[in-house]
Amino acid sequence: MKKIVIAGVALLGLLSCQQNKIAFVDNTTLINDYQEKKDVESKFQVKLDSFQKKTDSLSQALQAEAQQFQAEASKMAQSKAEKRYGELMQKRQQIQQQVQQEEMQLQQDSQGQIDSLVKKVRNFIKEYGKNNGYTYILGANEAGSVLYGEETKDITEELLKALNDKYKEEK
Repeated sequence: MKKIVIAGVALLGLLSCQQNKIAFVDNTTLINDYQEKKDVESKFQVKLDSFQKKTDSLSQALQAEAQQFQAEASKMAQSKAEKRYGELMQKRQQIQQQVQQEEMQLQQDSQGQIDSLVKKVRNFIKEYGKNNGYTYILGANEAGSVLYGEETKDITEELLKALNDKYKEEK
């Protein structure tokens, strides 16, 4: 009987000593080194470059038109020069509005894709944690949610590899 009680206490002691499996991830590194994020950024850089070329082209055309007007303005009647100047100013405002709208649309599209990507990464981490027996996976970032963690508990690289492997499969 005594042996059974001792074995029971020992078993209870072992069960109560089980520790939670905890790790942490450097969020910044994980997101910035994630290949899909790099691909999204590359795609938007191409759009941004195209937008910049278009903007530069519109600006140069307007500037050329303004220079031509300045050269001809002294030969024009004052009322005609004022009218032409007003037209140029109106055209300039229209171009500025168009550029601002396109720029805002690009920013919204980019932010939407990045937000979607962050959500996807969070869901991946959640599934990874469940599938690998983690009780907690903490996020380390610039704000200091994890101020210290043993290097052995940092699973950033292993998560990054798994995330990139999954992305390659989806491509």
